[in-house]
Amino acid sequence: MQGVITKEGFNFGFDPFKCSSCEGNCCIGESGYIWCTPKEIDDMSQFLGEKRGEFTLKYTKKVGYKISLCEIESKGNFSCIFFDLDKKACQIYPVRPKQCRTFPFWKHFNENIKEVVKECPGIII
Repeated sequence: MQGVITKEGFNFGFDPFKCSSCEGNCCIGESGYIWCTPKEIDDMSQFLGEKRGEFTLKYTKKVGYKISLCEIESKGNFSCIFFDLDKKACQIYPVRPKQCRTFPFWKHFNENIKEVVKECPGIII
């Protein structure tokens, strides 16, 4: 199938063209963590034209020894602080963290295919 992305070791493919019909299921839902590295924080802060320290204070939280982007609660769901709920789009898409860029090819979903199929309309089995 043209346009479908596959990854070795995964029993499903992903059609990124389905993202436009999804409205951000991968960015909205239960509370969780959106892990980011110091390099990713630098990239995101530069993209937004903010100083690293200001960016870190406004948009991240420390969880143990790791750093996560903050979330916003709305109507019983949580969303990444950079997900525009009105436009249904990521505001930092070109510099989003690796965790976001590698979705849906996460080990958890390879072992829980029904869960990712329910969440993501782009999954091809």
